[in-house]
Amino acid sequence: MNYTIIRHDGEADNVTGEVFNNYDDAYELLEKIYSGLCCSDADYDDRPYYEIIELK
Repeated sequence: MNYTIIRHDGEADNVTGEVFNNYDDAYELLEKIYSGLCCSDADYDDRPYYEIIELK
């Protein structure tokens, strides 16, 4: 199975569109992006919401 990352707002950026061989690889990429954010200083309204989906 292959996976990709999409944005909920339908836009594309340097995170979306890449195809991953497994869910864990896609998750690791998102984890790298969000690992530096702390709940107290993050403005989540300014950041896109990503979702990992399975490609059929």
